[in-house]
Formats: sequence, structure tokens, C-alpha cells
Amino acid sequence: MAKDIASETSIYARRESNARSYCRSFTASFDTARGSELFTEDGTRYIDFLAGCSSLNYGHNDPDMKDALVEHILKDGITHGLDFHTEAKEAFLHAFNDLILAPRNMDHRVMFTGPTGANAVEAAMKIARKVTGRTNIISFTNGFHGVTMGALAATGNGYHRGGAGMDKSGVTRMPFEGYVEGLDSAAMLDKMLSDPSGGIDAPAAILLETVQGEGGLNAASGDWVRKIAQVARDHGALLIVDDIQAGCGRTGTFFSFDEMGVVPDLVTMAKSVSGFGLPMALVLVRPEYDVFGPAEHNGTFRGNTHAFVTARVAIEKFWADDAFASELARKSDLVTSALQEVAGHIPGAVLKGRGLMQGVDVGSGELAAEICARAYELGLVIETSGPHDEVVKVLAPVTTSEATFCEGFAILSVAARDVIARTKIAAQ
Repeated sequence: MAKDIASETSIYARRESNARSYCRSFTASFDTARGSELFTEDGTRYIDFLAGCSSLNYGHNDPDMKDALVEHILKDGITHGLDFHTEAKEAFLHAFNDLILAPRNMDHRVMFTGPTGANAVEAAMKIARKVTGRTNIISFTNGFHGVTMGALAATGNGYHRGGAGMDKSGVTRMPFEGYVEGLDSAAMLDKMLSDPSGGIDAPAAILLETVQGEGGLNAASGDWVRKIAQVARDHGALLIVDDIQAGCGRTGTFFSFDEMGVVPDLVTMAKSVSGFGLPMALVLVRPEYDVFGPAEHNGTFRGNTHAFVTARVAIEKFWADDAFASELARKSDLVTSALQEVAGHIPGAVLKGRGLMQGVDVGSGELAAEICARAYELGLVIETSGPHDEVVKVLAPVTTSEATFCEGFAILSVAARDVIARTKIAAQ
């Protein structure tokens, strides 16, 4: 049995801040991890359907990335490089250009920010404001972009916004696709921006996620994203796609917008961009918008050379051809089918998301939490999403084997059945 360290006498309860979060739900002490599996100190195994909130898309301790990183460390390779030229950064940039940007005819430059998604979002917003001379950013309901002040202003979640302690200005929030049934929110935005009395200041940028990871797995259609891109062009705004959680294969392609017929002006990336779970973040910027002067947006840890090493291996291993994307398409179908079975146990449940970023809206946060808690008891780590935490969200490593996927979904089905049965008994 896994050692449980939830007791108030533990060092975590006594010394770690109350801001700690995931360890409150997953109380085991984890020690090792491989692929899609986590192991505690005593060897208890858990299947990981959380993957570091999509920071471990390629799984825990990928052997090729690990070998390259160990080799780099053993030769006393650079660890901290600020923004020096290093062999590791050069190799990453070549791989990223040749295998990611060039095949998509993207001429974007790569700006390394401080190694968090929020920092990348802050940088993108600053670039848009400097380019246009405008302040206003359009973001969307249920969007999540980080909890630093600028990114938080664009984030919809009231709980996180409440922690700011000060005004969060410079952002206008509009309805995401499907937020109001029957509303064409892209047409509405265009109309309001075209009307001198529409009440919205001319925007520097329109910022969106194609799949809202924390907002409930709301997936935008390609048609809607194309309309929003056109609105941005028509009104002199930059289009920023936040691909921090939805990128790096999570939706089935490297970029979540790959099959939508749009090329954003700026793209923010973090989480799985390092491939190995190491801190790394970047902004892709069209050359004409690469307007920051030297160190105008800097960060001490923007040169995480260890992350450059593993990121290069990830790109070369998984994205050198179309084979991996084809594999992800098959796995996406598997996930959809398995979640349909899970949803069948829950009255009124609805599937959300796309690709390998899917989940089940069970109708209430309480029910979703109970299902996830029961799944954890049975050996599956999985979390919730949505404004009321009502979506049971699957973020398994995209490299998860079919057998492990099936095992994990079998646990989730049992958890759903157990909780629904318990709920029915309690109601009698």
C-alpha cells in the first residue's frame, strides 16, 4: 500500500505553503516514473492520465531524451546559458526550423522567455501592444493563460483572478464559440469592433486557445478560428494562439491549429515543448513583429540548456515524418470510444475536447471530483476541468500504449459506475 502523507503532521503540511494543490488530491509519495506510469516509494503503481498537466506529452523519462541529457551532463555541458550561443540551443533551433516551421511555411522567429507559460503569454501581449500602440487585448470566456498579472487579466477563472489583489485591466472578454447557444460570437466581435459606439477599444491582439484546457475542454471549430483570424486582420490586431497546453501533439498535430487553415502572428508554447518536463517556454513571432530590443523582455532562466537538449530529441524522434501524427489519430479515436463508454454510465454526460485532450462533462464538480477520487483509489491519476470542475479530463501522455490506455479507461469506467451506484443508493 502506498505511503499516505496527507497527515497534518507531515513536513508538507507543516512547511509547504497552503498554495500547494495537486498533492491534496493525490496524497501518495511518488518516487519513480516511466512512460505513463508513476510508482511510489514502496512500488505501488499508478497510471498517469494527468501527465504534468500536459507537460509530459511524451511520457515520463523517455529513454532517448534521458540518454541525451545524461550524456550532456556527463561531458560537463552547459547547464545555465542565459541567452549565450550554445551547441544545444543551435541544434534545437535547427531541428525546430527544419521539422516544425519550414514544413508549415512558417517564417516565425523563436523568442525564449522565462521558462513558464505565463511568461510567454506576458511577452506576447507586450509585443502586440508595442507593435500596434494599443492597449486592449481581446480574450475569451473560460480562457486560461496564467496567473501573473498580465496573463491573469486575460484569464477568465474567478478563483484565480480573485488572488490578484488589484485591478486587472487592459483586456476585454468576449464569448468563446458555443458559450451562448446559437450566437455567432465571431460575427458579434466584428460588429462591435466595427461600430464606433460598440464600446470596445481597438485591440492590440486577439488571444485564444483552440481547446480550452482549464476552461472545460471547449474545442473551437476551424471555421470559428478562421473567422476570428479574419476579424483580427480586418481590425489591425495581432492573432495570438496560446498553444501551451494544446500544443506538442496534444490535439493530434504538433500545433493545435495545424489543420485549421490559419497561421497566427504569435504562438505561445511551454509545458511539453522541452519534451522531458523541463522548464522551457517560447513565443513564435512573425519577423515583422520581432520588435523587442536586446533584453527588453528578458529572464535569467531563458537559456535552460538541458531543455534544449531534450526538446531537440523530442522533435527529431516524433516529428521527423507523419508517422507519429498518424499514430495519434488512431489513439484519439480510441480515447473517444473509451470515453463514450464511460459517459454511458453517467446520466446526461457529454464528451468534450478533441484529439488526446478529451474528457467527460458529468454535470457537476462534486460528481467529477468523486469519480476522480475513486479512480485514484483504484490506481489512476486524473483531474477535473471547467468553470465548476465538472469535466473529468484525460491528459494521458500521447505516447501511452493502447494496452495502458485500455487499462486506465477500465479503471475510470469502474470509478464512474461505483460513484453513480453510490449516488443512487444515497438518493433512495
